[in-house]
Amino acid sequence: MAATAALVAAVLAAAALAGVEAQCPSPSALRTANGSRICAQLYADDSAYYNECCAGAVLVVDPGADVPYMPHNWAARVSSLVVGTRCELTVWPRAGKKGKSRRFSAGAVPRLQEVRRGLFSDWNDAIRGYYCKCN
Repeated sequence: MAATAALVAAVLAAAALAGVEAQCPSPSALRTANGSRICAQLYADDSAYYNECCAGAVLVVDPGADVPYMPHNWAARVSSLVVGTRCELTVWPRAGKKGKSRRFSAGAVPRLQEVRRGLFSDWNDAIRGYYCKCN
């Protein structure tokens, strides 16, 4: 009986830990609960481990969203992103959609710190405005 209880406890612990890990969703999985399309999802956290990226708070971006100023608590906070199938996300490093923009096509970018922005910087925690469109 004790062995069975230990096995059940181990299985429950493994299941709980599996839920702690995050992984970027596929671009085709970006849908709302009612099935409508999501243009992109922006995530506050990333990790040195790719299977733990796309974590933390999530900002859902609708198709056609034109946001020159990030919502409260989101400016310079995005560390991972996923762009939906047949969609394109354009981002700016300065409020008011100023500065040199960058376009992201459909796909996941688990670590924005690996995407260069100029000679000495990257896109981690740099997004301050965006525009998202889908075909």
